[in-house]
This record gives sequence, structure tokens and C-alpha cells, in this order.
Amino acid sequence: MEKRDTRGIDLSVVIPLLNEEESLEELYRWLVSVLEKEGYTFEILFIDDGSTDGSWEIIRRLAEGDPRVRGFRFRRNYGKSQALHLGFKEARGETVITMDADLQDNPEEIPALVRMIREQGYDLVSCWKKVRRDPVLTKNLPSKIFNWAARRVSGISLHDFNCGLKAYRREVVKKIPMYGEMHRFIPFLAIQAGFDKIGEKPVKHMPRKYGRSKFGSDRFIKGVLDMITLWFLLRFSKRPMYLFGGLGLIMFLIGFLAIAVILGIKAYKLYRGIPTHLVTDRPWFYIALTALLAGIQFFLAGFLGELILQTDKRGGDYDVAEQTHPPSDQPD
Repeated sequence: MEKRDTRGIDLSVVIPLLNEEESLEELYRWLVSVLEKEGYTFEILFIDDGSTDGSWEIIRRLAEGDPRVRGFRFRRNYGKSQALHLGFKEARGETVITMDADLQDNPEEIPALVRMIREQGYDLVSCWKKVRRDPVLTKNLPSKIFNWAARRVSGISLHDFNCGLKAYRREVVKKIPMYGEMHRFIPFLAIQAGFDKIGEKPVKHMPRKYGRSKFGSDRFIKGVLDMITLWFLLRFSKRPMYLFGGLGLIMFLIGFLAIAVILGIKAYKLYRGIPTHLVTDRPWFYIALTALLAGIQFFLAGFLGELILQTDKRGGDYDVAEQTHPPSDQPD
């Protein structure tokens, strides 16, 4: 591949996409018009997440005609998080913009986002589609419920966690981990990585012009599961024993109560001379056994989690300030 000169790039626009051949050229022309008008030096990164239509051919043609366009393709669909991970890895600009390829994100919003990063000092700016151009029952209402739950779980006061249009300082995208379907919680991942100055900007949401949404009803199930992961990371990632040890104590308590019931009934019947069954014939015996074994398993999980944390020698991210060129011992 031809080596490109990437020095002095102001802006990287990362666009993950799947089967968007109808909108790509129009989006490219719109972006170039806005960015050139602002005088930015920029690059546009199209990340093709396993498209089966003609999207990749269009991206290749755009890249051949404009050195500011870079295209990357997965041979199969890996999901938006993996596409963003690749885009973040390859981005060279001082400010990074992410947006969807379906023309519902308006490129005219980009200059204001860049100013919020540069002039107001935000690490990340998340956009808010205040007036959505989507069906109410199938997208708007579930989105409102999801965002309400995400605010409660994460403690971050954003109206729209899942909006594709976001702006970042370059340092942020290089340090936040992207995996699974966690692109919905990028603001939380940024805070976990130490970037806590997060802003929000209401933006105009454009109606869909071509095709249809690539996200089906399964995205709500995935969202709930990812929110459980988020809840766990937020509360127990540093001390897993608090969770697993607590569950182990509960199971031990159930087991000991079951044992107490068994012994109490047995002692009462023996004292009264009432015929009694073997302990193993009573359901409480199996309840006690199962609860005690489960308690042991939970405790072991907690201990293993603590051992993994104790043996992790990586430490946190840190910055270094030092003299680039040591002073010379020779007098002037």
C-alpha cells in the first residue's frame, strides 16, 4: 500500500459501515465540502464491516481518487465495536470524529464539535438527537428506555449514549478499549480510562434517505446484557470478592439453615419417639448440599478474581514530563 504523508492532520473522520453503497459517495462529497470550507487538514477512514453489496468497490474508487480517503475492510461482519477499534487504531488526526454512513448524521455539525474539543477542553463530546427521525415504537421509545437505564447504571448524565456522531481528543481513542458491543458505552469507557471531561451537544437528526437500519430487535437484548457487564465493571471490577464472596455467604447461610431444619426435625422426632426417615430421604438434605457447594464455587471465583488482580503488574496509564534534550556539560 502506498505510504501517505500524515503529518499535521487536524481531523480524522472514522465511518464504520455495513452495506451502505447508495450513500457513500454523497456522504463523501458532503464531508469534503464542509471540511474544506473550514480549512482543516483531514482524513476520512471508511471501515467496511463485511459488506456484501458494492460498498467496498466504491470505497476503493474514492481512495484511489483522493489521498485523504483511507479504506479498510473486514472479510466478514464483526460488529460496530470492532470497526471502531480499527478506525481508532488507524486515526492520525488530533481530533477524531465518528459518524454513521447512512446520512442521518449531519456533517455540518462537525466544526462545532471540533471547537468544543479544542477551545472548551473536552475529552469527548457526545451528540444528542433531540428530535429523532425514526419510528416511535420500534426505535424512539426503546432508545429512551435504554438511555434512561444507562444513565442510572453508569451515573453519566447523557441523553443519547448510542449516537454515532461523537468527537474525541486523539489521546482518548488510543486508550479506550473497544470490545464486544461496548460502543454503546464509550463515554463510560472513557471515564474508566481517566478521561472525565465529557460534553454533550444537541444535533439535527436527518431522516434516512437510503436503505434501512442494520440493527434488528436483537440489539435490545445485547444492550441489556452489555448493561449488566457495565454494572459489574462499575461496582466490582476492582474487588470481585465483594460480589462473589457475598453470593457465597448467602448460599452458605441457606445451606446452614437447611442443615438446621434437618437436625431440628430429626431431634424432635427422636425425642418424641416418632418414626423418622433417613436424612438422605429428605429434600432439605439436597438443598443444603447444593447451597454449600454453590457457596464454595462462589468463594473460589472471588479468590481467583482477586488473585488475577493482585498478579496484574501493568499498573494504570500515566503521562511523563521530562527534558527531551539533556543540557550540555559544555559552557556556551
